[in-house]
Amino acid sequence: MTVEVTKLRSGLSVVTDAMPQLKTASLGVWVGCGSRDERDDEHGISHFLEHMAFKGTKRRTARQIAEEIEAVGGDLNAATGVEMTAYYARMLEADVPLAIDVLADILTEPAFDKDEIAREKNVIIQEIGAVEDTPDDLVFDHLQATAFPAQSVGRSILGTPATVRSFGGTNLSAYLARNYRGPDAIFAAAGAVDHAAIVAEVERRFAPFEGIAGEIPVRAHFSGGSRIEARDLEQVHVALALEGVPQRDPSIYSLQVFTNVLGGGMSSRLFQEVREQRGLCYSIYTFHSPYMDTGMFGLYAGTDASDSAELMRVVAGELNAAAGNLSEVEVARAKAQMKAGLLMALESSGARAEQLARQMLVHGRVIPIDEIVAKIDAVTVESARKAGRDLLARSGPAVAVLGPSGLESTAAIAETLLRKAA
Repeated sequence: MTVEVTKLRSGLSVVTDAMPQLKTASLGVWVGCGSRDERDDEHGISHFLEHMAFKGTKRRTARQIAEEIEAVGGDLNAATGVEMTAYYARMLEADVPLAIDVLADILTEPAFDKDEIAREKNVIIQEIGAVEDTPDDLVFDHLQATAFPAQSVGRSILGTPATVRSFGGTNLSAYLARNYRGPDAIFAAAGAVDHAAIVAEVERRFAPFEGIAGEIPVRAHFSGGSRIEARDLEQVHVALALEGVPQRDPSIYSLQVFTNVLGGGMSSRLFQEVREQRGLCYSIYTFHSPYMDTGMFGLYAGTDASDSAELMRVVAGELNAAAGNLSEVEVARAKAQMKAGLLMALESSGARAEQLARQMLVHGRVIPIDEIVAKIDAVTVESARKAGRDLLARSGPAVAVLGPSGLESTAAIAETLLRKAA
């Protein structure tokens, strides 16, 4: 695999990874903005813009966009995150120019037709309703809001019915002009690609991306506390968070090892102790979401209301114990999982294109695989334990609980035990 990078006059960087064994290519635009970049009156507009990009341009109707891509067997999609929005396609090698043309069209000349806007508002409001009816999704919105209260980073990506209804073409155009600029975006492609040909096409098609870099969002501040919502459900859904580390923090690999040992798979401590040994839940896992200036270590479990208090005691105990007694075997296994996941992703052109784009946006360069593997290998038992101790000492917990009434004790146990562990 050969990685090449070219920065265009517009400030847009083009990064490609040729994979000669493939006959298809994955390519797209990753923009370094998301829900975190929204102003108070723009809650949900990043996601709304992602939807509207597919609803017609000055040259194509929404139907033509879908038909042109699918007529050649391709796939076109998008995703909105807290700090990043992606628009991507997968095509046969011969159809790469068409994919670039369509991607440029939807991002540089969207029509923002008022009838399409009205229809899509209803679609997104239904999407919001679907989350409200999905407790194991909703509990994470509550957790994010509890961890980062009164901040854009803590708001749901979808917005609210009220904010979505308030958007019009003027709002969308202003947000697009302010955030979709060359210096804040990456065009990435992997698979059956020719770097020079893609650079030429992207430079021509994405010329309107010229502009200065956008504003840096206000620094995020992690907070503790709890949010409890009583619902008539069969299970209690519990999510808790502690402040993690930013994307560029040197300890991020050690913290990821700690996270994986604790709840990263079927061999993890929490899965074995909480599910296999005690039968307290069906699903339990941990994760770490890093942002530009902070991070969020999180844990989720779904359990019966009668078991929720015991589950929280066991979780707090395992979290505290892991910070002091991770073993060589556990750390070695977590490192092997991380390296295998990294290397397996290289076999997918889509995963590779996304990885390249994220590295360019976060680090300003493509990080060689050997360098990443070396950083994983450099994690020691002590550095992983220290990452756990620092995690416990950094902040009080944020706790979100959703389920039958009488959940206050579950949240209180989590808060009390995790603060005591710190």
